[in-house]
Amino acid sequence: QVHLVESGGGLVQAGGSLRLSCEASGNPSSFNVMGWYRQDPGNPRDLVALISSVGTTRYGDSVKGRFTISRETGKNTVYLQMNNLTPEDTAVYYCTYRISWSPTNTWGQGTQVTVSS
Repeated sequence: QVHLVESGGGLVQAGGSLRLSCEASGNPSSFNVMGWYRQDPGNPRDLVALISSVGTTRYGDSVKGRFTISRETGKNTVYLQMNNLTPEDTAVYYCTYRISWSPTNTWGQGTQVTVSS
């Protein structure tokens, strides 16, 4: 079973930057999609960014131009570089993994990102 370990959350002032990382262990498939969703209390979990094992990316509208997702070649580790953060980016960020052709997601435990104004 795939296990996800996230790191890099924290507190930052508006306009600042943070970098999240997520590593998949437990024999993940070489053909996968990994990325990030976020959720704040009372709201559904929203897409932040996804990246496939061949490098195809997808971003949520609210983060386009500010966030960049990347992954180490040949490894199941993804990074989310978040720049120009605003208080609206405050949420718990969840790493996700799925096999490319599967609709079933595995989720990490979540990491808190708090942006102060």
